[in-house]
Amino acid sequence: MLAHEMRLVTTKILIMKKPVRLIFILVFTVIVLTSYSSRVVEPLSMEGMEASSHLASLYDSIVSMDARWEDAYNNCRLDVMEELISEDLEFYHDQGGLMTSKQKLNEALKNNICGKVKRQLKAGSIEVYRIAGYGAVEMGQHGFYSVGGTGADHFAKFVHIWKRTNGQWQITRVISLH
Repeated sequence: MLAHEMRLVTTKILIMKKPVRLIFILVFTVIVLTSYSSRVVEPLSMEGMEASSHLASLYDSIVSMDARWEDAYNNCRLDVMEELISEDLEFYHDQGGLMTSKQKLNEALKNNICGKVKRQLKAGSIEVYRIAGYGAVEMGQHGFYSVGGTGADHFAKFVHIWKRTNGQWQITRVISLH
C-alpha cells in the first residue's frame, strides 16, 4: 500500500467504534501473519520429512557431502578437502576471524588439524535449505576432540554454503561458532 492509503486505513480504523475496531485489527493481523507464514521456508531434515523426492534428494546429497568432508577432515585426506573447498572461500570463525584464502585454510588444516583433532557431527542436527540457481545452505552442530579422545563433549553451530557447479558440490562459505 502507498503511504497515503495507509493513512486513510488508519484514519478509518480510529473512527470505528471499539468492538468493530478490535475485530478489524484482529482480522488484519491474521491476514498479515498468514501472508508472512506462507513465505517462510521450512528446513529440510529427516524428522517427519514429507517433502518431494527432489528436496529429499537435496537433503541426502548435502548430508553425504558433509560426511565426505568429515571423513576427509578426520583422516587427513588433504586431496579431498582441496576438492571440496571452493577457490572463492570465505571462512568466518567467531574466534579466528575471516579467512579468504583456500591455500591458507589447507595449510592450517594440514598443520593444526591433521592427526591432532577430529570432528563429530551431532546426530540429527543438520538442516538443509535450497538456494535456487546456486546450491544449498547446511546448518548443524558439530564438536571437536583430540585424536585418541572419546568424542566431543561440546557441540557448536556451523553453517556451510554449498555451490553446485557442473554436478560438483563445493563449500564456498563457512560460519563456525564455538
